[in-house]
Order: sequence, then structure tokens, then C-alpha cells
Amino acid sequence: MKARIYKPSKSAMQSGRAKGDAWVLECESNASKEPEALMGWVTSGDTLGQVSVKFQTLNDAVKFAEEKGIDYTVLQDRTRRVKPRNYGDNFKYIPPAD
Repeated sequence: MKARIYKPSKSAMQSGRAKGDAWVLECESNASKEPEALMGWVTSGDTLGQVSVKFQTLNDAVKFAEEKGIDYTVLQDRTRRVKPRNYGDNFKYIPPAD
């Protein structure tokens, strides 16, 4: 069984950065997905693709995967870069170049 450990990005419905510090261990599905004949929904024989476990720290997630004997891949999180900007700069007069 293989798994990925990552820090999920915030959803489009979130405006702030609260509750964004959890790490997730998510199992990768080995079975192919195909449409069901009756309803047309996507089905798979592998239910491990639905498993995801949240952890407070990366070390906790790695420790859990190693204790259970799960092969894992750690995807590093992208840090947010903030450009400092002032509201007054929107109205600053910059003379045209000659």
C-alpha cells in the first residue's frame, strides 16, 4: 500500500488561513475506476482510495506510516509569500519618463 503525506491548500470558500496547519495521510488507489452500468456513477473495487487521516504535524504522520508499514511519499507544502503593499501607493503620482 502506498500513501501520500501532504498539507492541503485552503479551499476556495476560505478567506483566512485558520485551520490550515493539518497534515493529511491519504492512501493511493491501485484499482482503476470505471462507470457503473446501472447508474453511471464511478466505481472502484479498492476502498483504500477513500481513506485519509489528519495529523497535527508532519512527524506524527510519518511516525504513523512507519508504525503501520505503509510506503509513503511526503509532498512539501508551499509557503505563502506576501508582498508588502500600501494603499497610498495606488494614488502616488509618478511623472512620465521623457
